[in-house]
Amino acid sequence: MDHDQNYKNLILDYPREALAFFAASEAQAIDAGARIIPVREEQLKERLGERFRELDVPLLVEWSDGRRSAILFVLEEETEPKRFSIHRLAHYCLDLAELFDTERLVPVVIFLHPGRYLEQLRLGSENRDYLSFSYLSTALFATPARQYLDSPNIVARLTLPCMDYAPEDKLAIYAAATRGLMELEPDPERQLKYADFIDIYTAMDDNELERYQREYAEENNAMTALSVRFTEKGIQQGIRLGRQEGRQEGRQKGRQEGRLEGRLEGRQEGRQEGRQEGKAELLLSLISRKFGPQAAQAHEAQVRQADLDSLEHWADLILTAESIDELFGER
Repeated sequence: MDHDQNYKNLILDYPREALAFFAASEAQAIDAGARIIPVREEQLKERLGERFRELDVPLLVEWSDGRRSAILFVLEEETEPKRFSIHRLAHYCLDLAELFDTERLVPVVIFLHPGRYLEQLRLGSENRDYLSFSYLSTALFATPARQYLDSPNIVARLTLPCMDYAPEDKLAIYAAATRGLMELEPDPERQLKYADFIDIYTAMDDNELERYQREYAEENNAMTALSVRFTEKGIQQGIRLGRQEGRQEGRQKGRQEGRLEGRLEGRQEGRQEGRQEGKAELLLSLISRKFGPQAAQAHEAQVRQADLDSLEHWADLILTAESIDELFGER
């Protein structure tokens, strides 16, 4: 699993909220008029190793009224603390300070798992220190999830599954993260994107998923409905593309063979098969999400062999069906 990219996306999609959560003491000075600009890491490619560069997300904060100098935040996610190098982070921060000609720089490290890691670097002799370096750290694994169940900060809500909570609270944590996503993110595409984020870090098994579907039906149905709308949208886009390709292929075949009737019939048959296949994939995905992967597997053959009318009937019924038996009951 690429945790680095998951958190990089999270920080770049929600930079203001990420700073407010991961660097609260420094972010207090960032007012609504300040601009937060992601800095392209490629500028230093020749000076640092490729792997380390991917871990960092530099954000430049600028104030429009000129009352403060710009400040550079460097956020790094570290999955395994034993791989964290404070020396490497110090090197990177010094390079950025030189590149941007600034002394205003805040390093922030996000730890997902427990372990030992240096929190401060001092270079010098017994007489004095010649270099002192430290950073802000957020140990998500030790952050009490219950403190953020109703947080208005979307980054805090999305990272609830990475925080500390009792095993029996797992479903409640998942539900709180999902509610936060639906309440705080108006963009449906991002809702789907970060629904996957929540799924990844909660990692529910089949039994937990079935319990969640029963105990948190409102949250589950909201995400299922969202998946329906976007999967339908994707299918329609695919059908339109298939029609365009079918028309082009039909024209070429018609010119070669001179059979206009065959071209029209072939396009119609191809569209029908494409719609059925797309509807079947959609329905199996929704069954898995609402009733669990085992239910989808048990009915896969029935769904794939069904006609278009049956598929459309089941797709309409799945939002209100309370059990897999109700979904596939007598029509």
